Amino acid sequence: MDLFNVYPLVNITPVRALGAKLWDDQGQEYLDFYGGHAVISIGHSHPHYVQRLIAQLQNIGFYSNSVQIPIQRELAEKLGRVSGYPDYSLFLCNSGAEANENALKLASFHTGKKRVIAFRGAFHGRTSGAVAATDIPKIVAPFNADHAISFVEYDLKAVAEILRGGDVCAVIIEPIQGVGGIIRPSDDFLQGLSLLCGAHNALLIADEVQSGYGRSGKFFAHRHAGIRPDIIAVAKGMGNGFPIGGILIAPTLEASYGLLGTTFGGNHLACAAALAVLEVIEDECLLVHVTEMGDYLRQELEAHAGAVEIRGRGLMVGIKYDFPIKEIRDKLLTEHHIFVGNASDPTVLRLLPPLNITKAEVDRFLVALYELVSVTA
Repeated sequence: MDLFNVYPLVNITPVRALGAKLWDDQGQEYLDFYGGHAVISIGHSHPHYVQRLIAQLQNIGFYSNSVQIPIQRELAEKLGRVSGYPDYSLFLCNSGAEANENALKLASFHTGKKRVIAFRGAFHGRTSGAVAATDIPKIVAPFNADHAISFVEYDLKAVAEILRGGDVCAVIIEPIQGVGGIIRPSDDFLQGLSLLCGAHNALLIADEVQSGYGRSGKFFAHRHAGIRPDIIAVAKGMGNGFPIGGILIAPTLEASYGLLGTTFGGNHLACAAALAVLEVIEDECLLVHVTEMGDYLRQELEAHAGAVEIRGRGLMVGIKYDFPIKEIRDKLLTEHHIFVGNASDPTVLRLLPPLNITKAEVDRFLVALYELVSVTA
């Protein structure tokens, strides 16, 4: 049997990782400025993270959600306090797509309606409802295409017009679009969107799968706008590489037995990983560090990168050029041994380093980028 060939692969085989560095099977060191799609939040193989997982595995790694699992409540309490949502409840699952799928389902259950408003450039996952709300037609199968989805630009008048139809259960939005090219709706737009949802009995879902967990310098990117969504989807950096996702649910939404469910969601190992991430974020004051490093990185890029625009917040950064960035991205990897990301916009270079990236590591990336940009120019 062979693997189903759906991933274009670079010819690199990482075998070891620590902090923001990787080593391949030939002993070559790489700087990780992408974190495997924003997954590595506290650095590869963080010692506290490793110890937490080993200790949990030595006791119990898994049992289903048919028994008491106290570490789930420990995680919920810690996440509520650190994120600023102690009054919300937590449903645990396994991935960002599953988080958004459950968020959409819960909104439909709660309102009795089925239409969803999503935004141009959105990426919410590859499960049925999540991919229907994703603005990439080539990954939406006919089976997924029958969901009632309305795509709009960041235009409050267009949103209001659809909401007046009375059939919208939810508006789902990334406070910072990741795959779309690090596109950030304005704080005013998010505030207006929240008000419109409240006025029309539609739930506001913040997809913080990529932008959450400190990536923007606040625990959630939507907090920059001062809004409180009805449901917040999380994953990626939540487990620092261990598969885990979840939704934070406002107290106005009621639970009932069987309403949502999952076999593996909230297992003992996943919760241990997620607790380790929160503990490191707190103990190492990473939100402050993200703001400082993000400001430094952005100032340097604005001054020297020769870009059309520097996008994002914190350590979620997009560098937009007036030419395709594929050659620069490829040479960063092959010549300078630095992993970076791209976006659906071929002119945007996407940066998602670990939250504890050092200034020396940022400078290493900057020197490499400036050299390549000067040659390209």
